Amino acid sequence: MLDKLLISLISPLGTTLFFGVVALLLIGFKKIRLGSVVLAFALLWLVVFSTPVVSHKLRATLEAQFPPLEIGALSQAQAIVVLGGVMRAPEEAGHMPDLGPASDRVWHAARLFHADRAPIVLLSGGANHNVSIHSEAESMRTFMSALGVPAEAMVLEGLSRNTRQNAQFTADILRPMGINKIILVTSALHTRRAVALFEKQGFTVIPAATDHEARTRFDWTDFLPEASALDGSARAIKEMVGRLAGR
Repeated sequence: MLDKLLISLISPLGTTLFFGVVALLLIGFKKIRLGSVVLAFALLWLVVFSTPVVSHKLRATLEAQFPPLEIGALSQAQAIVVLGGVMRAPEEAGHMPDLGPASDRVWHAARLFHADRAPIVLLSGGANHNVSIHSEAESMRTFMSALGVPAEAMVLEGLSRNTRQNAQFTADILRPMGINKIILVTSALHTRRAVALFEKQGFTVIPAATDHEARTRFDWTDFLPEASALDGSARAIKEMVGRLAGR
């Protein structure tokens, strides 16, 4: 819960709302000029991070270290680990998982498995059982099965709710199996922080970044605010702050 609150606060929208409240309080206490300056700053902050050019530049700084690679360029490992955050588990029995923008993590992991990069695929992702009937790992298994990965090759870690727990709980499963060399599949934006956390657990990590988002070509419309750009900026800032906190 604390993690979620902090992430909301450091996001551009959360920061804007915080400074907006501060501005209203200042104005309410007759600090009109200072309150107006703070309010203008809050609005400018929101506009800047809602601009696609800024948003994609932020994401590019994180993704540059992990460009797309041919599958054959990745060495073999003992297991492929796929991190959650890619789909929403169904709320009711009989419903299918809802694939999210990062669901190509699962597709990429299936391609790695079929290319014999590792014999085991560990799917890591828990759930809020107040709204989902099972873990995200179970939903990913459904998707992986549809992509031709056999059930006996998949191992589920269905308790984690963040990247730190992904690493900890994965280690709890793989260490007793004698597995210490893994291919880690996650979004390029998330790869650097995820690799650091898994290495802290003693794994030798081969990053297999996917879900590359950052664009390098723009036109004049990319200087106009967009909600999707604001979301991209928020996720990039979350990764940057997460890396600093990890240090």
